[in-house]
Amino acid sequence: MADARTVANRFLELANAQGKSLTPMQLLKLVYIAHGWTLGLVGRPLIRQPIEAWQYGPVVRDVYNGVRIYGRAPVRAPIWAPPGDMLDPVEDGMVRQVFDLYGDMDGISLSNITHMPNTPWAQTYQHGSFGTVIPDDLIASHYQRLSHERNAAA
Repeated sequence: MADARTVANRFLELANAQGKSLTPMQLLKLVYIAHGWTLGLVGRPLIRQPIEAWQYGPVVRDVYNGVRIYGRAPVRAPIWAPPGDMLDPVEDGMVRQVFDLYGDMDGISLSNITHMPNTPWAQTYQHGSFGTVIPDDLIASHYQRLSHERNAAA
């Protein structure tokens, strides 16, 4: 299990290697989606921080605090992460797969995915509330269901 900021920085590295940039919204959603797929497919969390249900979707507060200075502009530098925190090979593989699948999507499209009916965010968020934790078991169930749906459609 890694710090969410380490995962965010890995996404920034992958984007940079392809000459791309990521906005704070993209980064927040990619970290959440990678955590979800890791829970659903590998059966363990990717990140150690909780996912919170905010008005505009699932958020990891530490990542948000690290990128909020950019507003809607691309994130131009790695954010602070605990020194020595690293992804293991399975975690790095999941981050790469999520980047390959979702890395070309803009922030609004990624946000739309996380806001669909019956998503963990939609099941947790209550209008006017702030910071309610989305349980990992709810996230895991959602991504397991998505995996089964994709396999059935293939």
